[in-house]
Amino acid sequence: MTEINAVCIVGAGAIGSLFAGHLGALVDTSVLVRRQAHADALNREGLRISGKSDRQVRVRASVDPGELGSPDLVIVATKAAAVEVSAQCIAGHFPNAVVMTVQNGLGCEARIAAHGDWPVISAVTFMSGTRHSDVHVEYELDTATWMGPWAQRGPDFAVVQAVADLIVRSGLKAEAFPDLLPAQWSKLIFNSVVNSIAAVTDLPHVPAFASRARDVDLGHLVFAMMAEGKAVAAALGIELHEDPWEMNCEAVRHGRTGDETYAHVPSMLEDVRARRITEVDWITGAIVSEARRAGVAVPINETLYRLVKACEASWAMDAGNGQ
Repeated sequence: MTEINAVCIVGAGAIGSLFAGHLGALVDTSVLVRRQAHADALNREGLRISGKSDRQVRVRASVDPGELGSPDLVIVATKAAAVEVSAQCIAGHFPNAVVMTVQNGLGCEARIAAHGDWPVISAVTFMSGTRHSDVHVEYELDTATWMGPWAQRGPDFAVVQAVADLIVRSGLKAEAFPDLLPAQWSKLIFNSVVNSIAAVTDLPHVPAFASRARDVDLGHLVFAMMAEGKAVAAALGIELHEDPWEMNCEAVRHGRTGDETYAHVPSMLEDVRARRITEVDWITGAIVSEARRAGVAVPINETLYRLVKACEASWAMDAGNGQ
C-alpha cells in the first residue's frame, strides 16, 4: 500500500484534530471519537483549524468503527493512557489498514499490535495546538512528525514514505526514517524532562528551561536530567538523532517572535492543571524502567517521576475527601 485514499483518525483532541483537519482536504477522512455528542458536532459543523493554518473541512465522525468503512491508514492520536482502550475498540476492524501511533513515550505500538495484525508505523510528533471546542482547534507549533516502521511489525519503508508525503502535502510537516528509534529516543528524553519539570513547577516551556547563566537557573536541572537520559540511550546502544538539550534550546527560540514569547504548555502540565492522569508512566517512567534494565543510575528522572505520581495520588485523596 503506497497509495492512500482514505484515513481514519482515532481520537480528536488537539493532535488528532490537526491531522484530520489537514488530511481531510486531500483524502476521505473519518474520525473515531469517544462521545456521541462530539461525533454529532463534527458531522454537523465540520472541523475548523485556525492559527498556523486556516481551514474548514468536512469529516465523517462516529463512536462506532464499523461505520467508518475501510481506511488505508489509521492514525491513533489519543493520549498514551488511552491507547489500550482504542486498540480494543478497533480490534476486528480496518483489515486493510496500516496503523500509525503518535503518542509520547515508549510501548504504544505493542498495545496496538496485541489487538490486530495491522502493520504498525511508529511516530512522534512535535506539532501542537489548543482545542477550543469539539469542532475548533488552533494550530500553534508547526513542527514535524517523525515516523518509521515499527521494528517488530512495520510496513515497508516505502509505505512510511507515502504517509509522510501525504502529511506534507496536507500542509503539515513530516519526516520518514528507516529506523525511528534514534529519533524516538531524542524526543523521549526531551519529553521526560520538559513535561515532568513543567508538571511539578507549573511553568510552561519558557526560556528559563534553557538558561544556565546563574547557579539558581532552571536550565542546570534540565541539562542534568537530559544527561541522565542520554546515558541510558548510550548504554542501550542507541545513537540519538538529535541532542535533547539542543532540541530544548531550539524549542525555546522557536517560541520567540520579536519581543513576544509564546510559552508552550506541555501536555503533562495541561493534565496536572486539569487533574487528569498524566502520561508520566510512558515518558519519564519509561526512562526509569529502561535505566534499570541498562544498569544506569537516573536519580533526577526517578525524583521527577515520583513527584508527578505523587501529584496524581493527591487528586485521588482529594476526591476521597469530597474536595
